[in-house]
This record gives sequence, C-alpha cells and structure tokens, in this order.
Amino acid sequence: MVMQKAAKQMGGSLRKPNVMVCTPCGATSVERRAIHDAVKQSGAKSVHLIEEPVAAAIGADLPVSEPIASVIVDIGGGTTEVGIISFGGVVSANTVKVAGDRMDEDIVQYVRKHYNVLIGERTAENIKKEIGYALIPHKSESMEIRGRDIMTGLPKTVTLTSTEIQETLKESLLSILECIRATLENCPAELSGDIVDQGVVISGGGALLKGMQQWLSEEISVPVHTAPQPLESVAIGTGRSLVMLNKIEKISR
Repeated sequence: MVMQKAAKQMGGSLRKPNVMVCTPCGATSVERRAIHDAVKQSGAKSVHLIEEPVAAAIGADLPVSEPIASVIVDIGGGTTEVGIISFGGVVSANTVKVAGDRMDEDIVQYVRKHYNVLIGERTAENIKKEIGYALIPHKSESMEIRGRDIMTGLPKTVTLTSTEIQETLKESLLSILECIRATLENCPAELSGDIVDQGVVISGGGALLKGMQQWLSEEISVPVHTAPQPLESVAIGTGRSLVMLNKIEKISR
C-alpha cells in the first residue's frame, strides 16, 4: 500500500524498488525477519532495516558516521527511543513504551476521573499542545474544552489549567527521563566527553512539549537541542539512508 502511494505520487510505477524500513531498536530477530519478509512479498527488490534512533539521528543532521558520540532521543507516538551512536554503530540504546500516545491517554483518564467528562484522543492532544508543560516552573494557563458528561450524556464544558495537566504528565515524563539516564549510564567512559560537548538532540512530537528541552537539560546536566524538523526526523533519516546503504548495512548487522 505504501509503495503504491509512493508510485502514484511519482507519477509512475515502482518496479522492484530498494526499500529501507525503520524498526524499533528493541525489535527481536524474529520481528525483523517478519518485517523483511512482508516488505519483500510486497514487491521490493531488496529490503534494508535501520534502527529508529539511527534514522532519527541522520534526519537530525547528526554526524553518525564520525568517531564521536551522538545522542538522540526520539519521543514518538508509541515509543521513546534513546540511542548513542558513534562511528556508524549503536553504542547504547533503550526503548520505553511511553511517548505521545500515553500522554494523551493520561489526559483522557484525568479528565474522566476528575470532571466526569469523556473527551477524545484528538482533544487530549490539543490540550497537550496548548497547555501541556514539562516539569518546569511556569505561569499557569487555562483552556476550555468540551466533552460528554458521563452522568447525563450531554455536552459539557470544563476549564483545565496547565498546572494540573503538568501533574498529569509527570509519570510519563519521568519514565522517559529514566530511559535516557539508563542509556547514558551504559555509555563507555571515553565517549562521555563527547556527550558533554555535543549534548543530546530530541526529536519526535514529544520534543515539542513546552519546556521539554529546558527540563531535560536541567535533569541530565548536559546541553539539549531540538532537531531541525522534529516531527519528520525519522522519516527524513530513513529516506537519506537509502543513499548510505553500505554504512547502514554495517549498523544493522
């Protein structure tokens, strides 16, 4: 289906294309083989797999092939992927199944529990974007949202504050922080200096949460930067990797 859409946009047909597929860094060999076989059966000439942190790092313009440590934190929808990449290889990587979708679900459950109002995932995401904050001091903001009253079944409007949404997101944010710390603790000592100098780059939709960059920098005591195009970093990196097949094959082994 994806290849058909790509062919349509290109105005022609893709005959036996080379395909690069992004996979979670925690994917097992069985899962990798299943992805490989599925894409192969879809008509690909050759299938190459790239781990998500590597793709995100390439998409964020990090020097993944150079002998210095690059740290990428990709806070996507379903998972947060943290990777330390040096000299074309993954030095240390961790995955936690806490990311944007979990934060949205936290907000849905909070509004249901405290206000007896049902809201959808789209509304929860809008709340997160508008008044969601990482764990930093900030001037409280408010937002009116509409949902369905659980008791009466009728539409109801409630006002939420950024302070309560911040508290709602706390558990998920701390899980992401713990994943980052665990990855950095596994970094070889000789690369620690690079991390202090180069810092950490965050990408994915979670990178756009207000105060995320400041909060992480304070917690891990190294500079934190946001990728140039955080929402598209993984997709851009996966596309760029097609012209770096030799290097990517070494990374994927």
